[in-house]
Amino acid sequence: MTRAAVGEWLDRPVVRNAIIGVILFNAVILGLETSSTVMVRAGALILALDTICLAIFVAEIAAKIYAHGPRFFRSGWNLFDFVIVGVALVPAAQGLSVLRALRILRVLRVISVAPRLRRVVEGFITALPGMGSVFLLMAIIFYIGAVMATKLFGGAFPDWFGDLGNSAYTLFQIMTLESWSMGIVRPVMEAFPYAWLFFVPFIMVTTFAVVNLLVGLIVNSMQDAHSAEDNLKTDAYRDEVLARLTAIEARLSKEDDTSVRR
Repeated sequence: MTRAAVGEWLDRPVVRNAIIGVILFNAVILGLETSSTVMVRAGALILALDTICLAIFVAEIAAKIYAHGPRFFRSGWNLFDFVIVGVALVPAAQGLSVLRALRILRVLRVISVAPRLRRVVEGFITALPGMGSVFLLMAIIFYIGAVMATKLFGGAFPDWFGDLGNSAYTLFQIMTLESWSMGIVRPVMEAFPYAWLFFVPFIMVTTFAVVNLLVGLIVNSMQDAHSAEDNLKTDAYRDEVLARLTAIEARLSKEDDTSVRR
């Protein structure tokens, strides 16, 4: 088969859906490998099925490289697939068993195969520059809060606020609202009754303001991605209509010329 024919075959919905099915099936197989009971009963079969799935992935990547040539490595999604499959081929010996555990990352290939998931990830990546500014703001707030908490509560509660690192971690727990009241703030308020004047504004700023700002940036990027896709579809439809009108106009002009000659 020619490269163009292989590329067209790989782009068929049937082939794409089949790859998604293999990815999901392989995810189940990798999950079963974590069960000692299942491995004792059907370990050989599960390992054989995992090897077959990996062979299919390798064949798919090889077919894509053959079909697209050097252009294959110009696509970020192709590189993503190449790395994910390549990690699974690393031998488990010589201290690389941790890399073998990363075989479960093959499930992430669903993102590169499913267009809707790709749009979600692309929207998230688009939001990263704006998120960087928000993370910087969050780091500044945490640094100021950690310094204040260490100086205010470090002497009485060294496990939570004994140094800058412990204070930052405790404030992160408070920001996530994980046992923040009964677990941390109320015990601190028993020794420092006005400690709520520090913790409540910290929660208001970090949890309800800055975190929601991150969510807003991601949602806005998703909307921009969908709008861009809709614009592309509209442009493609307009080009198709213009092409058809041009063809009709050319046909009518040809018929007029034929009538005049007669």
